[in-house]
Amino acid sequence: MLEHIVEFVLEILIPLCELMGIAVVAVSVLGAFWKYMCSLFTKSSCDVKFHLAKGLALSLEFKMAAEILKTVLIRDLHELLVLGVVIALRALLSLLIHFEMKHSHGDSEEKCG
Repeated sequence: MLEHIVEFVLEILIPLCELMGIAVVAVSVLGAFWKYMCSLFTKSSCDVKFHLAKGLALSLEFKMAAEILKTVLIRDLHELLVLGVVIALRALLSLLIHFEMKHSHGDSEEKCG
């Protein structure tokens, strides 16, 4: 009985986390594009790349949360292997994005309208 309840809840929660990640990517891309276009017209400096990377890193966290929740539903070793590879790739992407953010942005916070 409890197993069915957990499966039912996870079947709702996992796609919800995935959709939140997709929404964060969409909002981040649109926001970064808007900031880029504004900086072109106002000739002001704006770290668009940093803002976009920050949004992508956040979206990867939502996607990782969905993958972690999927571990509860694993039935065989093959599913575990696939899930492990997906989690490893997303973790690597997250590390690369954080590394890029750290090196491209440094410690200075540039204000951008």
